[in-house]
Amino acid sequence: MLGRVIGVYDSGFGGLTVLRALRARLPEHDFVYLGDSGRAPYGGRDADTILDFSEQCVERLFEEGCALVVVACHTVSCVALRHLQQRYAPEKDSPRRILGVTIPAAEEAVSKSAGHIAVLGTARTIASRTFDAEIAKLGPHRVTSRAAPLLAPIVEEGWEDSEVARLAIAKYVEGLETADTLLLACTHYPLLERTFCEVVPAHVRVLDPGPAVAIALEGWLARHPGYVARGRGALRVLCTGEPETFRQHGERMLGAPLPAVQHVALIDGRLAHRERVEIPTGQVVRPSTPPPR
Repeated sequence: MLGRVIGVYDSGFGGLTVLRALRARLPEHDFVYLGDSGRAPYGGRDADTILDFSEQCVERLFEEGCALVVVACHTVSCVALRHLQQRYAPEKDSPRRILGVTIPAAEEAVSKSAGHIAVLGTARTIASRTFDAEIAKLGPHRVTSRAAPLLAPIVEEGWEDSEVARLAIAKYVEGLETADTLLLACTHYPLLERTFCEVVPAHVRVLDPGPAVAIALEGWLARHPGYVARGRGALRVLCTGEPETFRQHGERMLGAPLPAVQHVALIDGRLAHRERVEIPTGQVVRPSTPPPR
């Protein structure tokens, strides 16, 4: 057995919706979840920053004993997955594997669509055009992609059942009436699924890719027996932000209580455990060496 646990990485809370599907499908496996909530959101960041953050987070999960890491974040999967795979698992017999959510999501959308798929995601996800490319490999489907940057903050505020959410969704889906499938390409959006279903025309299938990602991972594990040891369904949670805030928001995403959330912080260029959470107030001055005379 090469790995003890499966790592799941997301830019913040949203990936817990994917973890929910993974644990439902694979209850016999242990998971470590890392949410980079202290540096979220990723959706408006430049590609180089996303590469830097994703390297640090994946390395932290390797150090936690994860031979297999699932990148739950659509932004990271669309922008940085190939880079992470080439950097950390370049050889076929590498003891490490990094999987993403983009291909299972694209495959599920194509399997459900009659010909026109609409994709909603963060600005960086949509700008990458990764979903357009992956769907084009699978069939001659028309793809309409649209950035919906307000939706993740609405979910993080807990407003998914509010009139604010309804109005925002209605604005973002304007002109998508000819689509038959709407792919929710952000891990926050499944919490808005009910509102999406109320707003879009009845013929539009609203697709949460989380269950498809779980089925894909189950198939991958079946094709790679012995890669990850079966466990007891244990869960550990790490975050780079404030742990109690993460726990409160995270329980809505996971749909279940979270264990005590452990704090990790960037120390000397790598994410490391830090027992005391430091939240500075007022003006902050970073210690520095005196300038040369």
